Amino acid sequence: MNNQPLLEDLTLFCAVVRLRSFAATAREQGVSNAYVSKRIAVLEATMQVRLLHRTTRTVTLTEQGQVVHTWAQRILEDVEQMAEAVSSEKMAPSGLLRLCTSSGFGRNRLGPALSALARQYPALEIQLELIDRKVDLIAEDIHLDIRVGRVHEPHLISRRIAPNQRVLCAAPSYLERYGEPKTLAELAQHRCIAIRERNEDFGRWVLEGPKGSETVKVTGPLSASNGEIVHQWALDGHGIILRSIWDVNAALANGSLQRILPAYMQPADVWAVYPSRLSASAKVRVCVEFVEQWLSPQHDTMGSGTMVSC
Repeated sequence: MNNQPLLEDLTLFCAVVRLRSFAATAREQGVSNAYVSKRIAVLEATMQVRLLHRTTRTVTLTEQGQVVHTWAQRILEDVEQMAEAVSSEKMAPSGLLRLCTSSGFGRNRLGPALSALARQYPALEIQLELIDRKVDLIAEDIHLDIRVGRVHEPHLISRRIAPNQRVLCAAPSYLERYGEPKTLAELAQHRCIAIRERNEDFGRWVLEGPKGSETVKVTGPLSASNGEIVHQWALDGHGIILRSIWDVNAALANGSLQRILPAYMQPADVWAVYPSRLSASAKVRVCVEFVEQWLSPQHDTMGSGTMVSC
């Protein structure tokens, strides 16, 4: 191979893979569709392989494209870390930082934190994705996941940045109509509002109580993939929910929700999760430390301790 691929072409290629669209990549990068097509064609000619399958609706990687994409990400990250290593402004991170979190936590907690982060580090370009599903950080080219709940992936680095727990509660109108469960097993006979959320098992609630860890299978006529909708349905009297204490703290205080089975709770700490190869990235490190401090008691503007809503 006589020519080596240009870094800007590798960057554009990774953007196409992430967005699965030439048009979306052109919009994000502020260039024309023709320019994106031309640079990808140049990269394919340089590598002497076809990198992408193109259809009218989407773009997917070929087998050779998957290999090139993996190496392209490593190369671009190495170049970025090289720049950070020699920069005299190492504590002033810059460049693109792609994060994800669940929708409710993103709007209510992480969004304000990132607003403050952007003011402190104006050279950062922050992209926040609100995703209520399991996320593959490497395949989706995401630098950092701020996650509420358990971390299952052994190949990722995780750092606990805030304590949190989920509690059981329901509206007084629901309890008046259907009665209040007195044991955990009775939840199976109640109308529970389950949430399809990230890595949590749908309709299977695992709680810590007087007997240690116990599991109950719950059902009900309503379920959703968004925690804020579930919260509202509980306020409307449709059933029992399992939600983070910060999310329901105000409702518990004003009586619009009532905690049930108070001896039980579900641990749901907040974690910063990131690929191991990004562990030395200044922008990831600064963001994690900033969000951890933001969620600490000193920055708690809700008056509800250090627990956060999911």
